[in-house]
Amino acid sequence: MSELFDMSFRKLLAVAASDSPTPGGGSVSALVGALGVAMTAMVGNLTVGKPKYADVEPQAKEIAGAAYFIINKLEKLVAQDVAAFNKFMEVYRLPKNTEEEKARREELMQKALKEATDTPLEVARTLLEALVVTEKLAKIGNKMAISDAGVAAYVCEAAINAVLLSADINIPLIKDQEYVKAVLAEKERIVSEAKRLKDAAVAVVQERMK
Repeated sequence: MSELFDMSFRKLLAVAASDSPTPGGGSVSALVGALGVAMTAMVGNLTVGKPKYADVEPQAKEIAGAAYFIINKLEKLVAQDVAAFNKFMEVYRLPKNTEEEKARREELMQKALKEATDTPLEVARTLLEALVVTEKLAKIGNKMAISDAGVAAYVCEAAINAVLLSADINIPLIKDQEYVKAVLAEKERIVSEAKRLKDAAVAVVQERMK
């Protein structure tokens, strides 16, 4: 699990603002996304147990449970993101004095670059799952808190777009063009679907707030 999740918020801000390279953009994006998903869980919890919403209580419980699962997954991914960066730095520092050392370093570098790209992609996929359940909740959640479903939608989409920058920075250095092509295609799919789900959720929220 990520030790960042155990820090006080004040200490987390201090570490993020320091000259330490971690937590970097990928981890911060995942942390922000977790806050967005927390709003989904909250709206679900505020819907459960209310007589007015008894008919949708099973769905609200399921969505709140899914939100908690996503938060737990994001915690693991934050730790994975930090580990991937540390691995990249280890490889970067490897000697390159001989042709053999250069070849070995390059081989490990390509592997490290893919690992450092795969993790933000997984964060984006996970936050897309959050948008799926948030869009569902926007239609049935407690109207007294429904604006927070809109907050969740906006924050999760922003976190997706942000975390994918951590993939973008690695792509020009990766030599496996089939891998690059697959990553770019998935990125496009995730961004497009995230916007669609965010727009749909916010439209419902705005209508229900009238």
